[in-house]
Amino acid sequence: MKKAKKIRLIIIAVLLIIVVAAAAGLFSRRAGADERAETRASIEATVSRLALQCYIIEGAYPEGLDYLEANYGLIVNQEEYLIVYRPVAENLPPSVQVLDREE
Repeated sequence: MKKAKKIRLIIIAVLLIIVVAAAAGLFSRRAGADERAETRASIEATVSRLALQCYIIEGAYPEGLDYLEANYGLIVNQEEYLIVYRPVAENLPPSVQVLDREE
């Protein structure tokens, strides 16, 4: 009887460790996704802010990201993120969308 009880306890302990490890993996993956979403939102806000700064200084929104990079110091890791910048008009803010290249 004692041997069977020990085996049962060992099996329960192993199953508990597996469940805890799986939960930790899911939590870690979710935390990474949240961090990437925050980074995308931050990049989007930065591009929009720099475009507005350009409009205030120069009287027109820039036609592309390259102008913001050359004249306003925009630096983005474009290997990880794709920035979709769509100018609307010189006097209207552009549409800015940031996507993960990995997805």
